[in-house]
Amino acid sequence: MVQFIESELVLLKKEVSEMWMLVCNQMERARDAVLGMNVEMAQQVAVREKRVNAFELKIDSDVEDIISLYNPVAVDLRFALAMLKINSNLERIGDFAESIANFATLEKEPLDAGLLERLRLPEMFEQCLSMLKLAQQALMDENIDLATSVIPKDNLLDEINRDASKVIAAYLAQHPDKALACLNLVSVFRKLERTGDHIINIAEEIVFFIDAKVLKHKGNAEEKNLRK
Repeated sequence: MVQFIESELVLLKKEVSEMWMLVCNQMERARDAVLGMNVEMAQQVAVREKRVNAFELKIDSDVEDIISLYNPVAVDLRFALAMLKINSNLERIGDFAESIANFATLEKEPLDAGLLERLRLPEMFEQCLSMLKLAQQALMDENIDLATSVIPKDNLLDEINRDASKVIAAYLAQHPDKALACLNLVSVFRKLERTGDHIINIAEEIVFFIDAKVLKHKGNAEEKNLRK
């Protein structure tokens, strides 16, 4: 029985890794679609989203089978539960990638290069992708240090997203005819910021699996203790 469950867990980890690479590729294509205003690339992201959804359903089913057939305990159970939650977060990131890429189909004119530089949109994309890849490496290596190193990187995404609103508002004041484009651009920033949140969720699940530590809401608890 032990040998069977070990082989099933290895296969599950491989499936999650494959989905991870697909989602990462989706975000890379979304970046290229937006920054290059590439409609064809955006359409490719939309088509491939069906593969992301199919992966999610398959992994969910496999985790349910493992739990029902093998009744895992301790680290094996933590691993199965972590994969279930990581799978859900990856699927949401895939959704965001599709929505972000759709910006290229909504806008008919190239983006203002100077505006993009002030908004730091390319930097935000790169930070998201860096976090996503680092979290994947943390899972593959089962490395807590790598997993926890992902968490503070989200601060940069929050900073860029916060500053973007001010930059867009100033730009809009001078270019009122770009109102719709600016609204769509704000949506891109919000989805990238939310992507960072989901990557943090993933990193926390990796820590939970490896060391049985629950990091979620830990910051809130510490703040409450300080106020006592």
